[in-house]
Amino acid sequence: MPNMSLTKVPMPEQDPNVRNKNFEEVAQGYTKEMAMEEATRCLNCRHKPCMSGCPVCVRIPEFITKVAAGEFEEAYKIITSTNGLPAVCGRVCPQENQCEGKCVRGIKGEPVSIGRLERFVADYHMAHSNDSAEKPESNRIKVAVIGAGPAGLTCAGDLAKLGYEVTIFEAFHKAGGVLVYGIPEFRLPKAIVQKEVENLEKLGVKIETNMVIGRVLSVDEIMDMGFKAVFIGSGAGLPSFMGIEGEALVGVYSANEYLTRANLMKAYLADYDTPVIESKRVAVVGGGNVAMDAARTALRLGAEKVYIVYRRGMEELPARKEEVHHAQEEGIEFKTLHNPVKLVGDENGRVAKMECVQMELGEPDASGRRRPMEIEGSNFDLDVDTVIMSIGTSPNPLLRTTTEGLEANKRGCLVVNEETLETTRDNVYAGGDAVTGAATVILAMGAGKQAAASIHEKLSK
Repeated sequence: MPNMSLTKVPMPEQDPNVRNKNFEEVAQGYTKEMAMEEATRCLNCRHKPCMSGCPVCVRIPEFITKVAAGEFEEAYKIITSTNGLPAVCGRVCPQENQCEGKCVRGIKGEPVSIGRLERFVADYHMAHSNDSAEKPESNRIKVAVIGAGPAGLTCAGDLAKLGYEVTIFEAFHKAGGVLVYGIPEFRLPKAIVQKEVENLEKLGVKIETNMVIGRVLSVDEIMDMGFKAVFIGSGAGLPSFMGIEGEALVGVYSANEYLTRANLMKAYLADYDTPVIESKRVAVVGGGNVAMDAARTALRLGAEKVYIVYRRGMEELPARKEEVHHAQEEGIEFKTLHNPVKLVGDENGRVAKMECVQMELGEPDASGRRRPMEIEGSNFDLDVDTVIMSIGTSPNPLLRTTTEGLEANKRGCLVVNEETLETTRDNVYAGGDAVTGAATVILAMGAGKQAAASIHEKLSK
């Protein structure tokens, strides 16, 4: 009989007043007993609605059934038949809007904790299995992947399993993309990302780092090296700014730069010589997951006060509820219905004040969201010494401006065939944030799978 508890088995976590001073993982993971108990909450629905919410089509009820029976390695095999990064997805996917959002247990209570179970299975495998991925027999067809983020890693893994000789060209010195430069250690330990990358290398995937395509090599030069297809998964790493007075002051960062210094360049570790300003009062502008990551990182780097400044209300915050909840627990103050209009510097050229205006929500805009409007005469100053702008990113134009035949839309995103993900350039495919703009890890992975299938269909004819 299913476990009909209306609530999930709680996830053990660090105490908020302890974790806000360290970079260790916040959520501690299920024990075997916890995982098996939570797995018994699954009704194993015949129509499997949860699967319809998964961009990489994990066979969710099947793997959960194995967890309930204590067959964790079998569960891992089921998950990895469609998902090459289960330890990552179990931690950072917005399950509440995807698989768990479709779970029928959520109608009269909390849905089954699919993400926590996926994380448990992946972690259990890493801790207990010595199995090594076997390199498939090569078909001697070379495919290039640009970008070692979630889309590129997924595309590379799927193609490698089919026998293709895959080389990933990564601009940074380390593979992982947003998984290593964007998401903080306390949400996604980098050792886990490295393990997933190593699994790909065991399949035969070659990873060339420090390769800025468009500068070191062009797409044309890659094709001339014998690659029959190219997948572009270069992400959306170009930050946006508000265009207000004072954004050039010392102490004003994009969230991308701030998080890259902290995560990829290890600014939080004493033995790394990575410069980052010592901040006491920090304002993070924006309300998404990246804003939460930046705010929580600033707190851990020693800030005494951290604000989230967001022009809409708490109900409209686009960040995951879990991330907002964790940020509030850790002492971050939310100044919703506020918007910065000017930054003021001190005599040394460092930001000292943020002039803000209060907002109110008016009629819905074209997207259906209520439009924020300034309240006249409501201006006030917020004393800060660091401002982190987290208001969105777009694809870097370098690649498309150095590759003849690649079309992009007005937002700078590559234009692709929706079914095949082939660009306007023959045998060049693209997916993830390079096509959609900034989105989620799992959607980028879904695009990587889709592109790999399209490449295989075309090249195997």
